[in-house]
Amino acid sequence: MAQGCLKCLKYTMCFANFLCFMCGVAVLSFGVYMMVNFRMAALTPTLASFNLANMLLISGIVITCVSFLGFLGALKENRCLLLTFFLLLFLLMLVELTAACLLLMYEGEIGEMVKEDLNKGLEKAKGKTGNSTAVMSEWDLVQVKLDCCGVYNRTDWGDKVPDSCCLKNCNSTNVQYKEKGCLATLQNFFEENFLTTGISVIVLCIIEVLGMCFAMTLFCHISRSGLGYKL
Repeated sequence: MAQGCLKCLKYTMCFANFLCFMCGVAVLSFGVYMMVNFRMAALTPTLASFNLANMLLISGIVITCVSFLGFLGALKENRCLLLTFFLLLFLLMLVELTAACLLLMYEGEIGEMVKEDLNKGLEKAKGKTGNSTAVMSEWDLVQVKLDCCGVYNRTDWGDKVPDSCCLKNCNSTNVQYKEKGCLATLQNFFEENFLTTGISVIVLCIIEVLGMCFAMTLFCHISRSGLGYKL
């Protein structure tokens, strides 16, 4: 009976770690996507200083490594690996919840920083300050991908509206421009994905709690059985 319960715990632990591993791969993939498609260091230097893409990459690597550690500890019935897995998973969950709370608390301040950075980036792109070439290329990338123009609308560019603001008839006198600003587009993007992000964080925390519960249960069961340190 005890051996059957131990095997059940082992397989359940492996399944829970597989879910954690898949979440880690998803976070890692999203970090790579952000790094490739949203290079806005010159456009939003304040947010770029946090290096969001690298943070996601590191988080994905940590989650995948920790889940593998839990899988190995359950498979080998090793108490040291299981306890290490439990502590690392607990710390990881605390970091995730702290980051989510900080984003909620300082949502308004972050929005103001983005608006200020976009306005400064627009001035640089227009050639008034700094190196306008790199900033202009980032503006073109953002305006094409987000289908927007300027910070508030195309009038922000004055008389020199870039081609990335063009909607159609770009090379004619009846050219039509995108009227929606990039600031409003970014705000709508984050609002539309806010619920999905919140649900993802909650699901990830639930999976991590399950992993910790299974790890501690298996740890206690191995301790009572007199096993634990074999590799």
